[in-house]
Amino acid sequence: MYSNFKEQAIEYVKQAVQEDNAGNYAKAFPLYMNALEYFKTHLKYEKNPKIREAITLKFTEYLRRAEEIRAVLDEGGPGPSSNGDAAVAARPKTKPKDGGGEGDGEDPEQAKLRAGLNSAIIREKPNVNWNDVAGLESAKQALQEAVILPVKFPQFFTGKRRPWRAFLLYGPPGTGKSYLAKAVATEADSTFFSISSSDLVSKWMGESEKLVSNLFQMARDNAPSIIFIDEIDSLCGQRGEGNESEASRRIKTELLVQMQGVGNNDQKVLVLAATNTPYALDQAIRRRFDKRIYIPLPDLKARQHMFKVHLGDTPHNLTESDFEHLASKTEGFSGSDISVCVKDVLFEPVRKTQDAMFFFKSPEGMWIPCGPKQQGAVQITMQELAAKGLASKILPPPITRTDFDKVLARQRPTVSKGDLEVHERFTKEFGEEG
Repeated sequence: MYSNFKEQAIEYVKQAVQEDNAGNYAKAFPLYMNALEYFKTHLKYEKNPKIREAITLKFTEYLRRAEEIRAVLDEGGPGPSSNGDAAVAARPKTKPKDGGGEGDGEDPEQAKLRAGLNSAIIREKPNVNWNDVAGLESAKQALQEAVILPVKFPQFFTGKRRPWRAFLLYGPPGTGKSYLAKAVATEADSTFFSISSSDLVSKWMGESEKLVSNLFQMARDNAPSIIFIDEIDSLCGQRGEGNESEASRRIKTELLVQMQGVGNNDQKVLVLAATNTPYALDQAIRRRFDKRIYIPLPDLKARQHMFKVHLGDTPHNLTESDFEHLASKTEGFSGSDISVCVKDVLFEPVRKTQDAMFFFKSPEGMWIPCGPKQQGAVQITMQELAAKGLASKILPPPITRTDFDKVLARQRPTVSKGDLEVHERFTKEFGEEG
């Protein structure tokens, strides 16, 4: 998947250099900005340190050139097509609404901050629909009220009726908070910014709060938009704690100011945040979220649905009652626990095939592992079949309920009773049921 980002970046660089060499700076600048955005996204996924280093060097080189062009365009006043369609698409800067002449452009530093945040925009839909999210009906309904209705039916929100502006999704780890946010990104016809604390924390003094204000400004420029902040507790812990740094205090203050602004003016910006530790949140930040929704562990029906979704079209011979049996055996499991369980089960047929001493040949000519009493059983191992050039003809057996029972016998839920009590107490005090 991530190789596409690199190819896309290289394509933009080629075009940018071409325009740059021809002196078409107004066309070159947005192309450089698009290239930087794709390089940054690629870096998020690239694991090879040498490739990362090479890309980072290129990134710095192109960023410097883009800043030089930006300076030239600003000095040259209104450069031809400097605010044309291509520049708007890249969103390197925002022109003030009241026109004005020279000097309204951002400085190169502003352009650099925005280039960094550009990679937070999810441009391709994650392809997770409401139906893929098991259970959580009231959470889905509340999000639909906040996200879908205002865009599709603006006439509903007249007079004092205003859509919700800030949602906090909290609950134990692995219950699907981020998954729900992906469903929102897919279903909403809005610009979706997915932010982690590392996107907003800078080692440079004063830059973190600039990143926060730039993020909200970009969201307003691209409205309707959604800002999703995962693990918000890492940014907004209690103020006054001994280990709180000056930078994190300033980030919190800026976030409070920006969220207050979002709430007061109808700017079509929704803030969506997720946390596993709601009590760790600063209370002023907590108050900014007008909807606080508890995302609990999945119930029986939801667990049943999750087993089916995770198995997908992998060959299996489980019946409806088998899925009910699995759901009843996994009380206390999170969605993440079920996902791990199914991943383990998917390898059971492979393990059986590797350990098998007998195989039989199916009518389609495939070799399937079996017991010695199976009709047509041949005493042979997987390695021996492979040595005869039949590796591509070996087929693992379908998944059975016994495979699940075997894996579940060694798996334990990851959420403790203590964790649940904390979230239930928070719900009684500040939240509402998902």
